[in-house]
Amino acid sequence: MDVDPRNYEQIAINDNDVHNIVLSYLVHNCFKETVDSFISCTGMNQPADCLEDMEKRKKILHFALEGNALKAIELTEQLTHDLLEKNMDLHLDLLSLHFVELVCSRKCTEALEFAQTKLTPFGKLQKYVQKLEDFMALLAYEEPEKSPMFHLLSLEYRQQVVDSLNRAILAHANRPSYAAMERLVQQTTAVKQCLSEELGKDGLPSFSLKDFLKS
Repeated sequence: MDVDPRNYEQIAINDNDVHNIVLSYLVHNCFKETVDSFISCTGMNQPADCLEDMEKRKKILHFALEGNALKAIELTEQLTHDLLEKNMDLHLDLLSLHFVELVCSRKCTEALEFAQTKLTPFGKLQKYVQKLEDFMALLAYEEPEKSPMFHLLSLEYRQQVVDSLNRAILAHANRPSYAAMERLVQQTTAVKQCLSEELGKDGLPSFSLKDFLKS
């Protein structure tokens, strides 16, 4: 279908839209002190329903990021009850963080015992076999950080798991799993790509920022 860029309306961005996008990002990432300061500076109403569990999420994400994955799992189960039971991918990823912590601490015996009791049961499902093999292979290296699976020891991998955990907790509470700012960037990127293919670089379609905040 041909699209006439002359039909696109001017995109209007007002202060409330911007404030809500910024607040969504801060709440999503559990920046509570910044949230309090931002609300105070802008005069916005405090979204009590969104802030209610922010401290709990913040603690969970902190433990997972700082290497105490077992505590993060414990608090996650307290907050969301059946989340990890239903989300085996996430459960395995969190358990893998503890395994990696043991490997990095050169506690190979403990790591092996942990793998046998906590990780091996996931091997009953074919989709997890390769991932489990990659983790177990770390034990074969005196310097696992120099192994072909070194990325599993990286901060980037841990951050990826933490981001997935945060989104899962939010979704479990029937809240957006992505901040409005992230969705806006994703949508803008998709629109630009579409336009570059169909229309070249001229014109942008009209979309409302409020749509992102409500979704």
